[in-house]
Amino acid sequence: MTAPRLYNTEAVVLKKNELGEADNILTLYTPRLGKLRAVAKGVRRPKSKLGGHVELLTHSEMLLVQSQNLDIVTQSQTIESFLPLRDDLWRTSSALYVVELVDRFTAEGEENYPLFRLLVDTLHWLCRARHGELILRCFELRLFAYLGYQPQLQQCGGCHSSLKPVTNFFTPSGGGLLCPHCHNREPIVYPLSPNALKVLRFLQRSPYASVDRLRITPELSLELKQLMRGYIRYLLEREVRSAEWLDRLEEEGFDKWTP
Repeated sequence: MTAPRLYNTEAVVLKKNELGEADNILTLYTPRLGKLRAVAKGVRRPKSKLGGHVELLTHSEMLLVQSQNLDIVTQSQTIESFLPLRDDLWRTSSALYVVELVDRFTAEGEENYPLFRLLVDTLHWLCRARHGELILRCFELRLFAYLGYQPQLQQCGGCHSSLKPVTNFFTPSGGGLLCPHCHNREPIVYPLSPNALKVLRFLQRSPYASVDRLRITPELSLELKQLMRGYIRYLLEREVRSAEWLDRLEEEGFDKWTP
């Protein structure tokens, strides 16, 4: 009989669910193995050595052993715990939104190293961002690009003409923009102002450091959020639970992105 194989991997903990009296099932995102689920045995016991090394939103180096069903985490050492995410409700909620999107959009066992790097970089930036709403919009656009859903923002998807600086229309089903003459071709479209289009193009091509220096109005921020939410809803065919929680916090007047 072949002995069970041990293997090492970095991983970010996307989700955890209780199993039995002391175990957790972890959903992990890794650089070379994509998404996987594994069991952390005894982790909920007070003296567990795994403890905080497998907490939600933690980036760790893990040693796992293959099992007939779910693999088992035998050792874990924290690389980055992203402590600022745990001390601020908006940052925590935004990070949970990011990991939920990664979980919803990916299948188990499909390697996507650029997406892993994006996930880690985004969690780092959410720890220090002054304008995290734009970091989230930038993350969404990069997520779409790495998964093959990058929206076309340069020309009309109907007549293929260059877009003029007027109100154009985003179509989730078409994955891009339609000019005013073509927007009736699709059943669901979102009007997109010239300034919103400029911001989306900027987010597509700019690093997080530049994005965090950008200033936009609350009205423009809302326009971008509604457009991206509509596209995500179309792609997933469902609402994102953590997005609803972010909206609830905003409605209740919680301050966002306090230094």
